[in-house]
Amino acid sequence: MIGRVDLVGGGPGPIDLMTVRAWRLLMQADVVVMDRLGPTDIRPHLAPDVEVVDVGKLPGHHPVPQDEINAILVDRARAGKRVVRLKGGDPFVFGRGGEEVIACAAADIPVSVVPGVTSAVAVPEAAGIPVTHRGVASAVHIVNGQSEITAATLSALADEAVTTVILMGVGALPRLVADALRAGVQADRPVAIVERGHHADQRTTRSTLGAIVLDAGRIGVRNPAVIVVGEVARAGMLVPDLLAARSGIGGPAQ
Repeated sequence: MIGRVDLVGGGPGPIDLMTVRAWRLLMQADVVVMDRLGPTDIRPHLAPDVEVVDVGKLPGHHPVPQDEINAILVDRARAGKRVVRLKGGDPFVFGRGGEEVIACAAADIPVSVVPGVTSAVAVPEAAGIPVTHRGVASAVHIVNGQSEITAATLSALADEAVTTVILMGVGALPRLVADALRAGVQADRPVAIVERGHHADQRTTRSTLGAIVLDAGRIGVRNPAVIVVGEVARAGMLVPDLLAARSGIGGPAQ
């Protein structure tokens, strides 16, 4: 009997931010194929006989290539297993979920996708930063920081009505900033970097496009982090310290 594969978006990390459907599928799983990010503390809640396969990637280091991940999903499902591919955020937002769906469909494996809260929204939100705000930002542009900067991204960075959210961008920050400034994006554009969003050691650094590289280097900003560029990131626009205090997580770096 052929099993099935469910691609599950785990959200930004805490298990109580997963959907009810995500939790139900995890509790029914025979195999869980996990990323490095997302709800990694799910392991104690799984049945003892559940096989957990760690395929997590680090920036610039992918010990389990995507083709091999696809093969793991297909092979376990062909063996009659109920497989959950647990991802951070949402499977279809820089999660390679589309590639995994295609691989399962090509092998005639039943597959479904369970949405998750993308870190592009959830992590800024944890710092009190709305990616849209009436009268301030009416559009959002989401960027893979490891990719080359495009004309569309440069346009978004320069547009005061657009919030640009950069995922996986800490290592590429100097290049991204240099490209933007060279293209004429204003150096005083507000920037916020939120590290470890929704975790106890969350930290938010607020700066400007012209100063963020030095500021991030000075305090040692590290992945996982989400970079927000736009008026919504301006210090004092909302009350992020109050939001952080209520949830018991750290406020902006000083």
